[in-house]
Amino acid sequence: MLELLPALNDKNLPWLDVIHPIVVHFVISMALITVVFDLIGVVTRKKNLFEVSFWNLIVATVAIIVAIIFGQIEAGLANPYGASRDILNYHSTIGWSLAGVLALLTGWRYVARQKDPNVLPKGFLAIDFVLAGLVFAQVYLGDKLVWVYGLHTVPVVEAIREGVLS
Repeated sequence: MLELLPALNDKNLPWLDVIHPIVVHFVISMALITVVFDLIGVVTRKKNLFEVSFWNLIVATVAIIVAIIFGQIEAGLANPYGASRDILNYHSTIGWSLAGVLALLTGWRYVARQKDPNVLPKGFLAIDFVLAGLVFAQVYLGDKLVWVYGLHTVPVVEAIREGVLS
């Protein structure tokens, strides 16, 4: 019979290695540098940092869409076990929420930028810190999934396939 899906490798993936963590590092860096540039721009009154921040926000918003696509596929292939199931669910939920926050911030910033690109809207910095908090929560949960539970690592995939973990 003709196989419609590619065979899974020793990491339980149809491609060489996990792609989600690679893409998500762009989201992390772009989102956090947005917050940093906004804060420095407000404190030092260097308005050109708002321009850099805006473009970083756009890159983060586009990158999170790609990160979510690969994250959902790879989560579906992860075979989580024990407490990793709950952590993976929290990670997925916060990831989707983070996409919404990034999209909202990007839209808000775009509209505000049309009025005056040299002014950061009141309250925007507060939402920036919410964004940073969500990013740090995601990093913590993602690290836990990899470094504590070993999802998509060869030894854990072998243990799941052998029935040692369930």
